[in-house]
Amino acid sequence: MELNRKTLYKAGITILGNLSYAAGVNLMINPIHLYSGGFTGIAQLIRTFLLDFLHIPQIGGLDYMGIIYFLINVPFFIMAYRVMGRKFCITTLISIAMASAFLSIIPVPSTPIVDDRILASVVGGLGSGFGAGLVLRAGSSQGGQDLIGVCLAKTHPDFKVGAIGIIISVCIYTICLFLYDIQTVLYSIIFAVVTGLVIDRVHIQNIKIECMIFTKKEGIAAAVMEELGRGVTAWEGEGVYTGENSHVLVTVISKYEEPHLREIIERIDPNAFVIITDHARVAGNFQKRFVD
Repeated sequence: MELNRKTLYKAGITILGNLSYAAGVNLMINPIHLYSGGFTGIAQLIRTFLLDFLHIPQIGGLDYMGIIYFLINVPFFIMAYRVMGRKFCITTLISIAMASAFLSIIPVPSTPIVDDRILASVVGGLGSGFGAGLVLRAGSSQGGQDLIGVCLAKTHPDFKVGAIGIIISVCIYTICLFLYDIQTVLYSIIFAVVTGLVIDRVHIQNIKIECMIFTKKEGIAAAVMEELGRGVTAWEGEGVYTGENSHVLVTVISKYEEPHLREIIERIDPNAFVIITDHARVAGNFQKRFVD
């Protein structure tokens, strides 16, 4: 029953995330002819080429961008299957299909909802970044640069998931610079930057936290190693005021593992004193995990 609730919760988060992402793109930046970064931007460029240069007729109620987005993800999905495994790829394939469907069916307004291009870039970036971050937080991916990024992060622990997106975006905006004016490129970059910043805030797997635990009871270190699979360093300490001995435990975990750590501490020693520091910088062997 608990597993079903967890699965339904993640499915709901994935749907909401893909809907928010597609809405940010279709409702905010497409009407004012701005371009996203990553594979969405590639799909936009191909769509522009098909409609504006080849003059392929548009089917009513269906935007080609979603279909193009799905097709260009196929080869990278195959690559990810070999690296990330079956479970991750099944959820990712479902998520890619959702993103493609929403990008295809959410109508692009003929008249922009927001005329101000800066405001549209910011609002669109907030919606798209929040959506993309939710999808990653649910243990899935929207494909494209995220798919490549998580694969490289798996094989290269120091690799940043957003790095590949930056590289692709530079190529896209270079092309836009030749096709359009500099203002279109600059406003598009604003959208991409806002999207990336929001993703980093929402996608808590990228955040490492240092936890220092002061406890007089045995068992917390063993539980952390067994249940979280994280290493723990222990010292013996003494309270200066009370003169009582205590165990001082230090571990580094990902932000999304924090609730589980708190549950362990509460279960074994509700009176433990805990110091948690966000955005810890780690050099060495810290294993990146992806949500189950």
